Amino acid sequence: MTNDAPHHRDRILDTAAEQVRRFGEAKTNVVDIAKAMGLSHSAIYRHFRSKAEIFDGLAARTMAEEAELASRFVNADGSASDRLRGLVLALHRSKRAKLGDDPEIHGLYRRIVTERPDLVADYARRMTGLVRQVLEDGVARGEFRTLDLDAAAGVVRDAVTVFVHPAHVEQAVVAGLDMEPRLHAVLDALAVAFAPTSRS
Repeated sequence: MTNDAPHHRDRILDTAAEQVRRFGEAKTNVVDIAKAMGLSHSAIYRHFRSKAEIFDGLAARTMAEEAELASRFVNADGSASDRLRGLVLALHRSKRAKLGDDPEIHGLYRRIVTERPDLVADYARRMTGLVRQVLEDGVARGEFRTLDLDAAAGVVRDAVTVFVHPAHVEQAVVAGLDMEPRLHAVLDALAVAFAPTSRS
């Protein structure tokens, strides 16, 4: 595999995503992806062993994009509370936008999230680590009390999962629920829970 391998993988993923959008996941196969790229299917197999691996790559890329989105809030200006709120809201809105604007890719992503717990576990570790950094900064600033940062980051993760998991986001949209007020209420409660207690 050459040094151009990452570029070729990205091109394959881009083409696969377009095929999924046009024809659906079930009707997209390696031969069609290769034809759309003007390649033989053997050229695809030099980078991905199967259609399933290509689809896993699409899901992993979406997860990486979400982690990059969340990471923007770690070192941004503003209080830790505001950055934590911004991080979670950005993820929630990103998932809603994906469902509305890119439903075929959302459906593929949702399926893989269910079927590939290893990918989800890695994603959860990355996202929880980003939350931990925001909390750690809040402690350093005196905005939050001294916390067991690992435990606190896990609490945040668990509390907001219903707002960022693609299946839950889809269920809320189908039911016509506006989840943002609920999300703000959860984040308000977490801010109170983490706030330093006054001592006389």
